[in-house]
Amino acid sequence: MSDSKVLHYIKEVLENMPKDWIGLTTHRLDLYEEKLAKTQFLEQFETLFEADNTQTSALSILPTAYDYIRLGHPLSSILEWAIAQLNHTESDHVISFASKTIPVLAVLRKNLLDQKNTQILYTGELPELLDADLLRAVYGYNFELRQVDDLEKVPAFNGSSIYISQKNDIGHFDLVPNVDFFINIHAHLGSVLLVNGSKNESYISDIQHVRRRETIAMTPADSYTALQSLVEKTLIPTRETLAVESNKKSVLASIATVTGSQTKALVGSCGLSIQYAIMMGLIDEALEKHPGKAIKFIVPPNCYGGTNDQARRVAACLDTVEVVDLPVDGDNDMVKSIDTVLNQIAHEDAIPYIIAEIPTNPRVEVPDLLQLKAVLTKERTTNTGEVAIDPVFILDQTFCPNYHFLGDGKILSTVRTISYASGSKFPSGGQCTAGYCIGNKKTVSLMDKVEKHLIFCDNEATDLQYEILARQLPSMNQRINDAYKNTREFVNFIAKTLPEAKINFVSEDIADQGFTPSVFSLDLPTKGSTDEERESYKRTLNLKLIHLMIAEIPDESKFCVSYGQLKGCYWTVPATSTQGTTKEGDKDYIVRASLSPNLDLERHKEVFLEFVEQI
Repeated sequence: MSDSKVLHYIKEVLENMPKDWIGLTTHRLDLYEEKLAKTQFLEQFETLFEADNTQTSALSILPTAYDYIRLGHPLSSILEWAIAQLNHTESDHVISFASKTIPVLAVLRKNLLDQKNTQILYTGELPELLDADLLRAVYGYNFELRQVDDLEKVPAFNGSSIYISQKNDIGHFDLVPNVDFFINIHAHLGSVLLVNGSKNESYISDIQHVRRRETIAMTPADSYTALQSLVEKTLIPTRETLAVESNKKSVLASIATVTGSQTKALVGSCGLSIQYAIMMGLIDEALEKHPGKAIKFIVPPNCYGGTNDQARRVAACLDTVEVVDLPVDGDNDMVKSIDTVLNQIAHEDAIPYIIAEIPTNPRVEVPDLLQLKAVLTKERTTNTGEVAIDPVFILDQTFCPNYHFLGDGKILSTVRTISYASGSKFPSGGQCTAGYCIGNKKTVSLMDKVEKHLIFCDNEATDLQYEILARQLPSMNQRINDAYKNTREFVNFIAKTLPEAKINFVSEDIADQGFTPSVFSLDLPTKGSTDEERESYKRTLNLKLIHLMIAEIPDESKFCVSYGQLKGCYWTVPATSTQGTTKEGDKDYIVRASLSPNLDLERHKEVFLEFVEQI
C-alpha cells in the first residue's frame, strides 16, 4: 500500500477519533478479549482503512486494543501500525515506549536469560541517560558498546545488535540486515523500537512484557503528537517548561498533604514504574552498603499480579535477589507472617525488603498496626549473634492513599517505610496512569537511590500527567470520602439482602481509624455436592452478577479492574484480572467491586435485588 494512502487515512482518523482515546485510562471494556489484545483492534482498524471509513461512529465501536493504557491503547497501536506500514514490516514488530531507555533493557533482559551476546551501536554521542556502568553493576546486563559511522558497514555479530538513534523523526528507520533492533529516541515523546526480520520474532512478546511490567506504552497524548508529526511531516515542537514546573510543585505539595510526610516525593509514569524504581534503588543500596549479602524481596503471593510478576522478573535476572512468599490475608495474619519471615532472613544474615498492600487486595484486610510496628522494629540477630539488617517496608497504599503512615509520630515513622500509589486510581480519577512514592525521614538516602533509577529508566511522569495530577490531587481526599460512603451503603444493603454471602470490607471500627476504601469483595453463596461443583457454581454466579450489572446499567457499571474513577462502578474477578500472573492456587475467584463518588446507587441496589431474586 502507498505511504500517501496511509498518511491521508491517519490524518482523517485523528480528526474524527473518539475523545476517550486520549481522555481515559480504560475504555470500551465491553469490547475486549484479552487473548486478542491489539490484534483484534488492528484487524478491524485495517478493515476500516480498506473501506476508507473514518467516521467517528465506526471508530467508536472498534474493540479495545488493551484493557489498560499502561499496556497500550488505540493511538499507540495506530502509531505502531502506521510506522510499520511506512517501513514495510509487520505491525507487531513496532513497539512504542514512554521511556527512552527501557527498550534497550528489554532486549538485554531476554539476552541475559538466553545467555546471548549483545552489542549496542550508536552514532555521534551515546544517549546521556544510558549509564553503561549502572546497567552492568545493578541490573546485571552484559553488552558491548560500539560507535559506528556507517550502518551499512556494520559486520555480522554473534548475538544481537541494537542500534540507538536520537532523532526528531521517530517514525523513519534506516534498516540494514546486520542490525536486529532499531530504537528511535525522541527527547519528549519516548521511543519506538523496531524488531528487524522474522529471525527476531521470538523477542516480540518478551519486549512487550517488559513494557507491561517495567514502564508504559507511549501515552495517548504523545502518540497523538507523534502521529500528527508523521502525517504533517513536520518536526515535533519543543515544550513550554514554565507550566510544567508549576504543576510539579503543586503535585509534590499535594502528595505531602495527602501522606503527611514532608520528605521528597517522586512521580512516575505509573505505579509499576514507581515500584520498579523502588526495587532497583534498594538493590543498588544493598550492593553498595552490604556487598555479597543475599537480597530478599518478601511479597504476598496473592497480591496484585503486576507487583508479584515484576518482583519475580527482577529476581530472575540477579543471582543475589530472591522472592520470598508472604501469606497475608484470608486464613493468614500479615503480622505473624512478617515475624516468621523476618526471623528466618535475619538468621541467614540477608537483606529484607517487604512489599505489602494495606488494606490487602482483594480481601480488604487491615492488620493490627501496633503489632505491625512492633514486628517491623524488633531487633533480630543473625546465626552468628550479630544484629541483623532491619527491613524496609514498601507499602502499596493505593486502596487508601489518604491514611497517614509516615509523618512524625505516625505508626510507621520509626520504620524504614516507602509508600506508593497507582495514579490511575484516586490520584487522577482515572484520567492518567502516573503514580507516586514518598518515604519517611528514615528513608531519605534510600529515596535518592530510587530517584536515580526512576530517572535512569526514564520513567518519570510526563508533562501532561503532572498537569492532570495537579488538577485532580487537591480533590482526592473528598472523592475518597464520598466514594467510601457509597460503598458502605451498598455493602450494608448487600449484607441485608443476601446475608449468606461473605463480604470482605473494612469494619466500622477500622473505618473510624481512617481506612475508608471504596473497594469490597464478595464471596457469593454456592451449592453442589462436591468442592468442584461448588466452585464451578460460584464462578458462574460471579459472572452472572457482573454481566447483569453491566447489562442493566451500561452507562455506569463496567467490567474493569480499576477504581478511584470519577463516576460509575467497576466489577472484576481478581483471579482473571489483577491476579493474572499469580500461581493458580493463590488466586481468588470472587467478585471485587469498586464504587465512585458519583453513581446512581439506588439503581445498583435495584439490579442487585434482581440478581438475588434470580438465584
